Amino acid sequence: MTNADKDRNEIIKYRLEQAEDTIRDVDLLISYDRLPAAVNRIYYGIFYALLALSTKYSFETSKHAQLIGWFNKNFIHSEIFEERFGQIVNKSFNRRTKGDYDTFVDFDRENIEEMFHEMKDFIVVIRDFLIKD
Repeated sequence: MTNADKDRNEIIKYRLEQAEDTIRDVDLLISYDRLPAAVNRIYYGIFYALLALSTKYSFETSKHAQLIGWFNKNFIHSEIFEERFGQIVNKSFNRRTKGDYDTFVDFDRENIEEMFHEMKDFIVVIRDFLIKD
């Protein structure tokens, strides 16, 4: 294993840890009824998992939409992951954007709890994929 491979593996590990840390954050935020903040952290948990995946394949971008497009093209359209995982990414990105930038946004707790469950599924699927590869 080269130093570059070791470095890449350390970055992947770090990004997966970030994703898993957000699970605890979201759990706390929901318990304190901080739903807009929970939506933000749900998206970022998914985003960190996507960064781990993109690191594995040496794809770099500073744009969220480009990362999501790369994921959809290479992993959803090619059926490596089920279509629902692409929907989870897109929904979380759209709701995070709405929550962060729109005015007077009100999120339904039931929807946020569903998103939280989907986020945890997403992180597990990405982690398991990266570990087996």
